[in-house]
Amino acid sequence: MEKSTVNKIYPSAALALEGIVKDGQLLAVGGFGLCGIPEALIDALKDTGVKDLTVISNNAGVDGFGLGKLLETRQIKKMISSYVGENKEFERQYLAGELQLEFTPQGTLAEKLRAGGAGIPAFFTKTGVGTIVADGKELREFDGETYVMERALVPEVALVKAHRADKSGNLQFRFTARNFNPAVAMAGKTTVVEVEEIVETGDIPPDQVHLPGIYVHRIVLNASPEKRIEKRTITETK
Repeated sequence: MEKSTVNKIYPSAALALEGIVKDGQLLAVGGFGLCGIPEALIDALKDTGVKDLTVISNNAGVDGFGLGKLLETRQIKKMISSYVGENKEFERQYLAGELQLEFTPQGTLAEKLRAGGAGIPAFFTKTGVGTIVADGKELREFDGETYVMERALVPEVALVKAHRADKSGNLQFRFTARNFNPAVAMAGKTTVVEVEEIVETGDIPPDQVHLPGIYVHRIVLNASPEKRIEKRTITETK
């Protein structure tokens, strides 16, 4: 009997999002600053016109690029983030009461996503105890120390950037662009991955697979991303 295969490769970012994004969703987007962000998928998400999104991402992009594009079009109603200091439009909307923010310590944000992908509904951490981060959350003592309970994050859709995928969805990330991407991919109920190269199944040696294809539902090729640098620092020639 011939084995059935699942085609995870989509011809465009727009088609990769078709039928899975809708108003009011909880989404997660990989990346750290502008490093390792799914540029084509963010653009395609903007073009769908979906709104009232709650977006989990370490950063909120910059003005005019990355998630900053979705802020400009008012498609995001709430951000669950760790660092948002590079986006003036984010600052303006937040201070004007137009944008909600769930400010989350970076390590806690990473663990909330990891826990979501591992099927762990909640965990306890010392980070944030005694601050507004712990307001309204359960506190518990372990070995004489106070911990705050944090709920896991399980986004309906996860948008991820990887360097290479095979046709089964096994992924390789490149250097620091790995950052939040594996955790975001594992947490998502439906995970869409943007890659720069697609190879045949088996072409990535097993020991070089950073994330197995079981977590990946859809793949789209973006062979030439812009890869904008958030802050470029150079040495002046005297």
